[in-house]
Amino acid sequence: MTELWPYAVLMIVIGSWLLYRFMAPATWREWAGAGLIQAFIIALYAEMYGFPLTIYVLTTFLPIKIPLVHSSGHLWATLLGYGKNGDVIEMFAGSVFVVIGLIMIVRGWVRIYFANDALTTDGIYSFARHPQYTGIFLAVFGQLIHWPTIPTLVLSPFIIWLYVRLAKREEQCLLEKFGPAYRDYQQRVPRFFPHWQDFQKMLSPS
Repeated sequence: MTELWPYAVLMIVIGSWLLYRFMAPATWREWAGAGLIQAFIIALYAEMYGFPLTIYVLTTFLPIKIPLVHSSGHLWATLLGYGKNGDVIEMFAGSVFVVIGLIMIVRGWVRIYFANDALTTDGIYSFARHPQYTGIFLAVFGQLIHWPTIPTLVLSPFIIWLYVRLAKREEQCLLEKFGPAYRDYQQRVPRFFPHWQDFQKMLSPS
């Protein structure tokens, strides 16, 4: 399997820049979450273009044979025997979740950036109370479809757990700050995932 470390470094730098640019961590809990996601990014691209740790582990400890070529990193297609086009299908399916996740992160950031510390309940925030965190969940899930690895599979539940806790803490602070206005917002809008019929409206240009 050819190692393409320059591509790995480039993708890690780009992914890390996007993370810190649009998540803008401020508290130590937010930095902890961003650190976990950065570890996920490093683990993902280090295996995607560098050393295929997961393939080596699987072929060492399990009675399976995985060719050491780049396309074998699409493990679901490889292990389930989808054929030579399986990796394309897998990549497309994963990319759909990643793109939707990135759209939610960016659009959530834009709303907060221009909110001037006011309660934000319009735009993408009218569909989910924490659209940026939902975007993280979707992007992580998409990458697990696209290019699953042992380190990213281990990190994923910790990322979800941390951001669920962070969302609850943030909501408590918002209740203290905005009172009944935020409580009414909580009752009207889901925490993470919009109602199914709202997805199309949420992702359309505003």
